[in-house]
Amino acid sequence: MPRQPRLDLAGVPQHIVQRGNDRQPCFFQDIDRVRYLDELRGICMRESCAVHAYVLMTNHVHLLITPSAQGQVTRVMQSLGRRYVRYVNDRYRRTGTLWEGRYKACLVDSESYLLRCYRYIELNPLRARMVNYPTNYPWSSFACNALGVADPLIRPHSSYLNLGGNADERCSAYRALVEQAITPDELDDIRLHIQRQHAYGTERFRAAIEAQLSRRVGPAKIGRPKKLPLPLESAH
Repeated sequence: MPRQPRLDLAGVPQHIVQRGNDRQPCFFQDIDRVRYLDELRGICMRESCAVHAYVLMTNHVHLLITPSAQGQVTRVMQSLGRRYVRYVNDRYRRTGTLWEGRYKACLVDSESYLLRCYRYIELNPLRARMVNYPTNYPWSSFACNALGVADPLIRPHSSYLNLGGNADERCSAYRALVEQAITPDELDDIRLHIQRQHAYGTERFRAAIEAQLSRRVGPAKIGRPKKLPLPLESAH
């Protein structure tokens, strides 16, 4: 059975995950991460995509991107993948693939769900026990979104801008959000949606996406199908 096209709409953010092949590292030195971010910035500028949050882990990456048109995210990831793999293979005298198949992506509701993804992405190093506080991990957007440190890659989403009237207020409000504990249910929910590539948001959000794409974008409803009424027997 052919794979269905990705869920992809102009102006709707996407949470993207790409892993190293067989969970192997995709970054070996800090210069590799610098190169990846430079390539990502240039390609996103060319494709008119806005990056809101990111984290580069040892063997995978998380990105939160809003495209201005359909097909842009796919072009970004394909171009980025080719360029970065060529760089790694040349630098480390290796051959073959670097990434594990296709990247995964899910559409994200731009209301409260989007900021949950911001927080989920930037807290990855903390959950992996690589650092004691996200500020101590230099390869994420946390310093930009929480502390106001300039990052040429980041373009804030309107949901983030609505956190306050100025940069200090927004950073303070975002830090307060990050300091709230992520519940196990929320972690599982985000992970399940990205794994199954379902739209992450309210029922209203999913219904709107389904209406635009004319396809199901979430899990099938659980339960027995309704029984059809039996035909009336003719009188004898």
